Amino acid sequence: MYKCVIVGGGIHGTYCCQRLLQDTDLTDDDLCIVDPHEQLLESFRQKARACDMEALRSTFVHHVGTDPFGLESFAEARDREDELLPRPSYPRRPSLSLFLDYAAFVIDRAALDTRHQQATVTSIRRDGSSGPLVVETTDRADRTSSIRTRTCVLAIGPGDRYRRPAWADGVESISHVWDDDFDPIRARSEDQETIVVGGGITAAQLARCLAEHDGEPASRTAESADTTLLSRHDLETAAIEADPHWINWNYIERHLHRHPPGSKARYDTIQAARNDGTIPPTVADQLESAVDAGSLRRRQGTVRSARTVEGRVRLLLADGGCLTGDRVVLATGFEPVFDHPFVDRLAQAFELECGHRGVPVLDDETLAWIRTDGTESALFVTGALAAGTVGPFAANIAGARRAADRLTASVPVAAETASDGERMDTATHTV
Repeated sequence: MYKCVIVGGGIHGTYCCQRLLQDTDLTDDDLCIVDPHEQLLESFRQKARACDMEALRSTFVHHVGTDPFGLESFAEARDREDELLPRPSYPRRPSLSLFLDYAAFVIDRAALDTRHQQATVTSIRRDGSSGPLVVETTDRADRTSSIRTRTCVLAIGPGDRYRRPAWADGVESISHVWDDDFDPIRARSEDQETIVVGGGITAAQLARCLAEHDGEPASRTAESADTTLLSRHDLETAAIEADPHWINWNYIERHLHRHPPGSKARYDTIQAARNDGTIPPTVADQLESAVDAGSLRRRQGTVRSARTVEGRVRLLLADGGCLTGDRVVLATGFEPVFDHPFVDRLAQAFELECGHRGVPVLDDETLAWIRTDGTESALFVTGALAAGTVGPFAANIAGARRAADRLTASVPVAAETASDGERMDTATHTV
């Protein structure tokens, strides 16, 4: 019997586990992280490398360690201060390599990997009318097991639900940047014309990666570039994902919590505050340099349809133009996590309250998911699902820290007093 099972071993699950161990009376034997990957943070690593991320957008104080200045100290002790990259008007940001190395250091130091059970969650149910939660799992050998716990923290993202436009369905040589079989380094070495579709940071980073070449820039022209970045609108820049004021909990309470939980007003406030679909100025400069060097073309337009013609992909645009390449790589993001089928099944089976656009209604202080009768469940939420309470940075590293501030106070109490008194039926979810 665990006191808390964390579903998801990404940044949110890893950070939450460490905070619960450090700041509460919960011990190693009380906690478990369930995640299907071989290592904690593995999904983040894979996606960062797939788009050839060079550095994080977040500042150096946002990481998986509990000491805000731990990463800085880690870099200084290893003569890696040059990997804390400067940017105008904002604190420095770490290189991806430095961030991941420090994360591995934190995980090893806190022995978080010993809390990791490599398995896929297939269902969560309640044992009887008022018994503990039962987390059903399947491992890579298709062996099933049940984990009993008094509370559960949902630290899940959209999973593999990548946004794929309808025009791409069934067309050969169109892949998504986060598909398992796509490797940007291998793609860069191949002599193929590539069209990257997207207008956000992932598309920009991928286009920059593919535009790198071994030839002399002076020998290239925009007409001969092997990589084209196709976006629906002109690229917009922003240093970080939202105004830094939204990191402060007092600011969140004043500007978000003044609206009713689950309301359209809260949803609209979050959407207006997010700098979605933007790229950092440093990446924008790199794209301009690639265009000037003749290794990248920029094109603006909306794809109307796609088809394969003589082994090449032809995109027909709404303005009547067309683009042709050997392959198309989609960098079109994720489906909203609120629309995940699991969220709907969980809400229905456990009688949980959802607000506008399916946003979970949480207790603003505890992050417990509220039932339709107004009482708190034994399910707690962090990550993008907690946006209705944590705000615009909910899915980011800063959001993990703000959520953990609440969870360290609420989860141990709920673990000691967990008793719902109502039957909760099975809800299925593959992580």
